[in-house]
Formats: sequence, structure tokens, C-alpha cells
Amino acid sequence: MKLSLKQQIVAACACVCSGAALADAALEKAMQDPGNWAAQAGDNYNQRYSTLNQITAENAAKLQVAWTFSTGVLRGHEGSPLVIGDMMYIHTPFPNNVFALDLKTHEIVWKYEPKQDSSVVAQMCCDTVYRGLAFGDDKIFLQRADSTLEALDAKTGKVLWSVVNGDPKLGAVATNAPHVFGDKVITGVSGGEWGVRGHLTAYDLKTGKLAWRAYSTGPDAEMLMDPDKTMTWTDGKLAPVGKDSSLKTWKGDQWKIGGGTTWGWYSYDKELNLVYYGTGNPSTWNPSQRPGDNKWSMTIMARDLNTGIAKWVYQMTPHDEWDFDGVNEMILADIDVKGTKTKALVHFDRNGFAYTMDRVTGALLVAEKYDPVVNWATHVDMKTGRPQVVAQYSTAQNGPDVNTKGICPAALGTKDQQPAAFHPKTGLFYVPTNHVCMDYEPFEVEYTAGQPYVGATLAMYPAPNSHGGMGNFIAWDAGTGKIAWSKPERFSVWSGALTTAGDVIFYGTLEGYIKAVNLADGKELWKFKTPSGIIGNVFTYLHGGKQYVGVYSGIGGWAGIGMAAGLEKDADGLGAVGGYRDLQKFTALGGSLTVFAVPE
Repeated sequence: MKLSLKQQIVAACACVCSGAALADAALEKAMQDPGNWAAQAGDNYNQRYSTLNQITAENAAKLQVAWTFSTGVLRGHEGSPLVIGDMMYIHTPFPNNVFALDLKTHEIVWKYEPKQDSSVVAQMCCDTVYRGLAFGDDKIFLQRADSTLEALDAKTGKVLWSVVNGDPKLGAVATNAPHVFGDKVITGVSGGEWGVRGHLTAYDLKTGKLAWRAYSTGPDAEMLMDPDKTMTWTDGKLAPVGKDSSLKTWKGDQWKIGGGTTWGWYSYDKELNLVYYGTGNPSTWNPSQRPGDNKWSMTIMARDLNTGIAKWVYQMTPHDEWDFDGVNEMILADIDVKGTKTKALVHFDRNGFAYTMDRVTGALLVAEKYDPVVNWATHVDMKTGRPQVVAQYSTAQNGPDVNTKGICPAALGTKDQQPAAFHPKTGLFYVPTNHVCMDYEPFEVEYTAGQPYVGATLAMYPAPNSHGGMGNFIAWDAGTGKIAWSKPERFSVWSGALTTAGDVIFYGTLEGYIKAVNLADGKELWKFKTPSGIIGNVFTYLHGGKQYVGVYSGIGGWAGIGMAAGLEKDADGLGAVGGYRDLQKFTALGGSLTVFAVPE
């Protein structure tokens, strides 16, 4: 018998304690030691800040290569390794190999090579990237490309349990890093370009048993939404979403192939017991085929970790017409917002607007452009929460088979998945950005299970009438919605940033430079050219009393898909091949980890 939503809530609450979920002791202990890098962001708040301070603005220029490691795999290397005690856990893109490395000897303690059907590669939209491993309960969690989530013994690499999270033959593949929050492993799904219906899923940390699954679109019960208690921002206040809030915004049953996939980064507030994440673009990219707001694609979600029930939701780009996926990380920080100390959630969306929300209630506090060239909307109406679309750049109003030109940002957004970082000393956010615009021509496309369901042709290019480059690295004041400083780059900054207590910020570039810049003004302190372009996230750890900083290099991802996959036509890679053609003049393929330290 199928349970109603209220019955599901009662059943879920009967199985768990009220309040915060039970924390995993192994992960809690590992995260309390700043010498470790025990999660992909270093913490559950996605702040990417380290209290290590041996590397400073005064000595960063002395950084030298300490050691390197070749992954043996080409294609795009995103995410970062994990460091727990004397062990480092390294991942690769497909085929998603895992290495456990002894930091004392650099010996490979164990290696795990999952056996995956190579046909999954053809189902992956924008390179065969993988964003990283998770740790908890003395296990290493691997989210394979073919959607299988595996728990490996951290000491031996033995598979302890395994669950299938989606059907790759239908396009439900995986590129996200799993996250361990409390007693659960949280993971998502990719495939919005295949008409996959997105969901976030929680599994029991010890057994792999399904705890809950929350879909992005469809009936309330399947989305784990309470029509009377799940809140959203509307008419200048918070109000319940109401019954059938998603179904009413789709034509017929199109929500079943509606996208809203969940392949980004997740965060967790233990005190509130809420998990935060974003949902992706609706399917198809031709907006004329899916009239309505297409809820709840393009949405910030806040869910109870125990039950999965949504506490609040906020849709950033209703009826998305430009592929502005909403999956970028949610950074949790207590900051000053217009004179008031606030438990905030800060999100740099692909659509070019940076959102500051009250993470407790879901109230919209700030929404401003974080790249001045953004032109598809004039502003976000703070009462309705809706962006005010400029007709000239509306692909829906212009219609199918019309090439709408000069849209800023391009579909890959003012920022893609590359995570920003926060520094508590300044209260600012340090953001890797794209400075790219596009032409966008939608066309009619028919859905066929397991086949691409895109329906648009794109061309990308540097933002016109600007500095000529395709990226900026910026400092952002989320309390006021203003850029504090901006550092231009030749190409998009596709690397995750890192801030430290040494007042140094690190990031990487697509040409392959890892850079250290000053916290106060972005002045360059040091740079080093790694073997390939950097789309990985800079991380830091302490071993043997010494601080190290490291990063993957390995060109790929959407920006580097032309090089990674050997594509040549300008329109290939959904327009990225033409836009980033000059990358091949500056870097080459190759997967490696480079680790740096200041010499004695």
C-alpha cells in the first residue's frame, strides 16, 4: 500500500530521534583536526577555509614542489583528495580508480579499480569528471559514473556495501561527490541533458540501506514536500508552497523527464539538522516545449537530514531558458547582512546572481549580479524573488529556430561547479568565475529514453567590451551584494578556491597555473605551472608538522571538453569547443596531483 505524505512523515519520525542526526564519530574526530582534509570542502559548511597558518603572505613566494603523483588517467580531474591522519585517498575520473597513499612513505597501500561498462562514457554530458570521495565510519565512499555508490574499507579498499542509485542506460549517471552527514551518505544524480528526473538520496552509513529519496519534480509525496509546512519566498514573505506546487507548473506528465538533477555540492548545518543543495536545469533546453515555471528545477532546497522533508525551497530561475543549472554549492556562514548578524546561506548561481538567504527560514536577503556583464535579466525582484527577464535575451519569447545573440552569461554560467571559499577574518567570499557570453538557438527535440534530450545549439565567446579574458577571480561581500576586488584571467577560473588562516588564497587556472594571492587585494604572491590545466580544487593539510598545499591538474570538464574528448567543431561540447579553442595553445592532457610546501 502506498503511504500518503503525512504517513511517510510520521513513519520517518518514528524511526529517528528529533533534532540533529547521530554524528559519525570517525568523521567528527577527523574533521576536528585541522591537519586533515576529511571532506571535499574541508567542513560541512562548504567554507573551504583552513586554520593552518604556516604558509603566509610573507613566505608564499617560497613555495616549492614537495612531491607529485600521476593518476594514470586522462580527462578532467575535479575535486580533491582526502587526507585522514597518515593516509591520503586519491580519486580519478572514469573509470573512477581510488588510491590509498601512505604519506610517510608515499607507498600505494591499496588501489581499487571498479569494473564499469565503458558505454557509460557516452551517457556523460560534459566530460567523464568525478568530484571526489567521502569519508565516514572508517569507510571511503565512491560514487561511480554508472551511478553505483560503494563503501570501501578505508584500511584495505575492500567493498563493504554497494547500491545502485540510477539507471545509466537512461542517462542517470553520476559525477557528484557523495557527502557524509550525521549517520547518512547523501548522493545525487546527473543526466538533465537526457531527461533524467533529478533526486537527492540518503543511504544508511553503515549498511547502505535506503533512508529516503527526494525528487526535484512531481507529486508532493515523491518530492518529500509538505504543502502546508514547506515554505518558499513569495510576495515579500515566506508562505507554504501549497498542494501540487510542482505538478501545476508542468505541461501534462513532462515532469517525469523534467531534469532538476543534483550533481553539485551539498552542505549541512548540524544545529538546524538541515541539508542544503541545488537542483539543475529543466529538460529540454528548448523552453517552448515545457511551458510553466518548471518547479522545482533551478531551486535551492533545505531538507531535514533525518526525514528528507523539505523545510524551505527557493527557485532562482523559473522556466529556465538558458541552461543556468542551479547546482552550485551552498556556503553556510554567519555574516553581517545589511547591519544584522545572520545565519546565512550564500550561493553563486550559474545565472550570474549571487544569493544571500536566511538559512534558517529561507528568506531572500540579497540577490545581485557578481559579474557586471550579466544581461539576461535586469535584477531580481526582491518581493517576488523572480529575475526580471530582458526580452531581447529571452530564448522563449524569441522562439525555436531563432538564434538569440549576446546572452551573458553563457550556459556554463558566471560560475559552474568550481566552488568558492569564505574567510571569517574578512567576511568575504572568494569566487572563481567565468566571463563568457553566448548565442543560443533552441529547436524542437523528441524525447527518446537513453538518448540526449537537449534541443539547442550554442556558441560561446569572451564577454565583449571587457578585458578580453574569459574569467575573473573575485572577492564578494554577500552582506551588501558587491564586488570587493576582481582579478582578471585569460580563461575561466574553473578551479575550487581555498582560504587559509595565513591570509593566503589559492586557486588554479585552465592553463595549469596554481596561484597564491593576497587576502586583502588579490595581489599575486606566487604561481606555478602544473603539467595540465587545473579544474580541481586546491586543498591543504598538515603532516609531520609541515603544511602542504595540493591540487589536481588534468584539463577537461565542460570548458576543456574539446581537448579531453578530442572534439573539433565549434558547436561541439554544447558550444564550449569553439569558445575555449585557444586552450590547446597553453596546456595538454594529463592527470596528476602536485603538492607544495615552503622549504625549511
